[in-house]
Amino acid sequence: MVSPLDLDQLRSFVAIVDTGSFTKAAEDVFKTQSAVSMQIRRLEERLGASLFERNGRSIQLTDAGSRLLAYARRMLTLSQETLSAFDQQAMQGQVRIGLPDDYAERFLPEILARFTRSNPLVELQIACEPSSNLADHVDKGRLDVALVADCTISQVAAEIVRSEPLHFMTSAAHDVHEEAVLPLALGRLNCCWRAEGLKALDDAGRRYKVLFSSWSAQIVASAILAGLAVGVLPECALRPGMRVLGKQDGFPQLKDNEIGVIRARNAESPVVSALVEHIRDSLANLAPPEAQAKPSHLPETRAIRSPRLRPKMMTAGF
Repeated sequence: MVSPLDLDQLRSFVAIVDTGSFTKAAEDVFKTQSAVSMQIRRLEERLGASLFERNGRSIQLTDAGSRLLAYARRMLTLSQETLSAFDQQAMQGQVRIGLPDDYAERFLPEILARFTRSNPLVELQIACEPSSNLADHVDKGRLDVALVADCTISQVAAEIVRSEPLHFMTSAAHDVHEEAVLPLALGRLNCCWRAEGLKALDDAGRRYKVLFSSWSAQIVASAILAGLAVGVLPECALRPGMRVLGKQDGFPQLKDNEIGVIRARNAESPVVSALVEHIRDSLANLAPPEAQAKPSHLPETRAIRSPRLRPKMMTAGF
């Protein structure tokens, strides 16, 4: 009879992949590094394949390791769901969480994956709105937790969980950033990214006009990718087809953007605390987005000069 795989070994294997090192994985699974290394050796012997290869100080999955990873995650998830289904003390109920739409696109998949694996009986109610709206919802008890781009707007003190660069961004295939009067696509008047970008341009003496404004980062990104305007967005919003504008392009450097978690004063239940912990872990482990962050990474495309905007287009906004 073929012996089954050891879930404890698979848990250590997944922890190594998620943390990027044996040392951090050992902390996550509450074992010594030598114990984790032994588990991986036994798992490799059981499968008859090498799972990791070292490249200097970093480790990478082998082809066999990549194949195992999907199976390992599914097995661990099913194991947790089975235990939760028979655990009368398992956390249940609802949690109301809010975050801006650009954060939802970048951060929500990891947060949901981590939280639902551990708490399959909890229903998440999710709202995507501007940070100022979310802070108001938390202050009035309409949301339990919110992830916000401006950590100063709530009556509740925010916990800083991530800091990332804020950039001027343009289309990689257009040269709208070279216009004498810079067209901009920004958030609404109370957007902290907008305020930081405009202050930097004013300090640099750069002429500009706000052509598009919206609370939705999706709309701002669309204007950037269409080559209609330059935008101010955090690093997490970088997409293929965009590039960062820096000093070499004549643009000032912006301050880093701090991402905070706020929770309602009456939201002290274990399930809310568990969600906040998963948010911390998810954002701590995310790598920067793979995008054209530097001019040297531009695709081989012909620069297209944006058409001159007609006067009626100057009032466009959302």
